Amino acid sequence: MKTDRDGDEGSTGAGSGSGAGAGARATGTGSSVVDVAIGRLKQRIESGEFAPGHRLPPESVLAGELELSRPSLREAVRALAMAGVLEVRRGDGTFVTDLRPERLMSAIGSFLDLAQDTALEEMLECRKVLEPGATALAATRMDDAALDGLLERVERMRTLQEPGELVREDLAFHADIVAATGNRTLQSLVSSVSNRTARARIWRALVKSDVLAWTHQQHMDILGALRARDSLGAFAAASRHVNDVETWVRERLAAVREGPAGPGGPPA
Repeated sequence: MKTDRDGDEGSTGAGSGSGAGAGARATGTGSSVVDVAIGRLKQRIESGEFAPGHRLPPESVLAGELELSRPSLREAVRALAMAGVLEVRRGDGTFVTDLRPERLMSAIGSFLDLAQDTALEEMLECRKVLEPGATALAATRMDDAALDGLLERVERMRTLQEPGELVREDLAFHADIVAATGNRTLQSLVSSVSNRTARARIWRALVKSDVLAWTHQQHMDILGALRARDSLGAFAAASRHVNDVETWVRERLAAVREGPAGPGGPPA
């Protein structure tokens, strides 16, 4: 990947003052020009200059302000769009999404951390192997009291808006199911994997607008199969639930890890 001084990028601060810190950051070992570009955009958003709903300046103008090459800016915009922080509307421009400011910052931080987590795909794969099988086993062992407790938890989740709380309840929902198997080794394995994927699930809850309705419906599908003592149905419902999360996360991280963005950045 290019260094910070490639193309028309400079190493001094932009007119807004945001470039200076990012330029200093670029001198560190392993920093890339796209890291710098993301950092400079992030500073504008953090400062409130680019508020939720704000339309970014045209690409040529913004690249000049941030002292970045246009290809590097385009790649940074692509990464932040995949993170759910920016929205590219073809023919209209690029906008900061309407997330609350604190959610914007959490989404950026979570996304950048996850993009560097090379073990995340393995953890998602492990979850896909373990959780549906554990759910199928629980269908044969779960008593009515435990099923009633699951329903209460699902209904409580419908009232939550904060992503961290929602994911904590989601983790507890699946932990209760695995606990019903009575297999402590399986509980330990599933707990370890689930906790390692929690950040990805919080990020998804931050930026996916329909995640609450989606989660509720899929949890009800799982609960329905458990109440019917239907092991195969429970396995299938849990598989759909886990696969959908895995696919959503993989697609977004893969798009950023693939390298420079093609056409489709902010209009010039």
